[in-house]
Amino acid sequence: MQQPVVRVGQWLVTPSDNQISRKGRQLTLEPRLIDLLVFFARHPDEVLSRDELIDNVWTRNVVTSHVVTQSISELRKSLKDGEDGSLEYIATVPKRGYKLTVPVVWCTEEGEAPAPVITPAASASAVDLPAPKSAAAITQDQPPRVKPVKPKRIATIWVWLLFLLALGTCVALVALSTMDSQPPRTKARLLLNPRDIDIHLLKGNSCVNRASQDAYAVGLGSLMTTSLNTFSTFMVHDKTNYNANEPSSSGKTLTIEFVNQRHYRAQQCFMSVQLVDNADGSTMMDKRYFITSDNQLSIQSDLLSSLSEALKQPWPDRMLTMLKLYQPSHGSALIHFYQAHQLLMNGDVDSLDKASALLDDVLADSPDFSYAFAEKMLVDVLRHSQQTLDKEQLKTLYTEVAKLGEMPGAKELAVYYQIKTVYLLGQGKIDEAYAAINSGIDLEMSWMNYVLLGKVYEMKGKNREAADAYLTAFNLRPGDNTFYWIQNAVFQTSVISVVPYLDNFLASE
Repeated sequence: MQQPVVRVGQWLVTPSDNQISRKGRQLTLEPRLIDLLVFFARHPDEVLSRDELIDNVWTRNVVTSHVVTQSISELRKSLKDGEDGSLEYIATVPKRGYKLTVPVVWCTEEGEAPAPVITPAASASAVDLPAPKSAAAITQDQPPRVKPVKPKRIATIWVWLLFLLALGTCVALVALSTMDSQPPRTKARLLLNPRDIDIHLLKGNSCVNRASQDAYAVGLGSLMTTSLNTFSTFMVHDKTNYNANEPSSSGKTLTIEFVNQRHYRAQQCFMSVQLVDNADGSTMMDKRYFITSDNQLSIQSDLLSSLSEALKQPWPDRMLTMLKLYQPSHGSALIHFYQAHQLLMNGDVDSLDKASALLDDVLADSPDFSYAFAEKMLVDVLRHSQQTLDKEQLKTLYTEVAKLGEMPGAKELAVYYQIKTVYLLGQGKIDEAYAAINSGIDLEMSWMNYVLLGKVYEMKGKNREAADAYLTAFNLRPGDNTFYWIQNAVFQTSVISVVPYLDNFLASE
């Protein structure tokens, strides 16, 4: 037997073809929208919460409630099919969820119904019939020799009539949908999002000094992700820490890989950076850099410039100002800064201790490197949140944090507000921490900002909002590092209690 089809209101839904059809129209929807519609059809007249939809329709994906809202909107638009006055197929029930409001009839393409579907109204007509007349009354009203019809037999006839009517409707709809009448057809593939970009670090045949190479590549990936998410209309997912093999809906992919290539009669190590448009497989950018201790700054600048040109996305003045703070005066300090930055993203105490020591070396080499000083303060404040400091250490830390606030341009950096948020959370000043992290988000869209926003929401007792923030952070930079931050940064978070979707998703990998 073929996969069942279902009639939802005026539409015949064929899940096996991802299609919905009615007289004169046939639409092909995204598989996720078909799954969503079928799930509604299996639960007619029920109010379904966002959590239920996420658990049953998005079973292996990490999504926020905003994704559910967007999918509901797209499904409503397809079902209305451009008719403003048509039925509202899916109603919103405030503070509870969504409900399918049209009749549902299940059938198969062979015309067989798995079970007679009787709506509550139909059931009432079959069971709550008017009381039958007495035998004497029937005799008076009817001609002689006509036997009265028993009430039980009347109810049975009604049930069979309803069953045959539903079965006939299914057969007619299936026949109409398969007739070669050449109706107008609208076909739509599962489209990639052209404004989404995935950044991957490929674990290919690296050259020498793998650790420093990876740190440099991860740092560049983080810089490009934050820059594009903050200063452009693109949405970038930094997947340099994410090795899951799964299909992506992003329209573009940027890969970084270290490769050996013959150059002047010898094998040389090059950093290959490619930007590919997944819609047609075309290469939008293809750069190869031979990295030395003296050209790391120029490579970073050229890469950002090439990316801007490839995406037709000019960088605003505020980003260029930020980049000046983000770069040391000479390139030799940049590789150590990126090594410290990678340790910071790991988030554990041992990595933070190593990052602090590395940043001390960077500042000794480049005392004018403003961003390195700010990142050093963030690392030390996070260390304080995970291990107790003595009075002298605390005094030194608070003095350095105050010094950072007086530096030119510091208050234009998101990291300044990240430091304030961690510090204020440690003092229990939740409202002030909330204001601080929102100031940071206004300046920069980064995964770390949303992790800290989730921590603030937890302290405010708003676990639903905390879950949304954590899932946003994970979407911006999926992987073990972000998951560790969610669980352990500033204070420990019970993932099962606060954001079970993320826990279930990782458990299924």
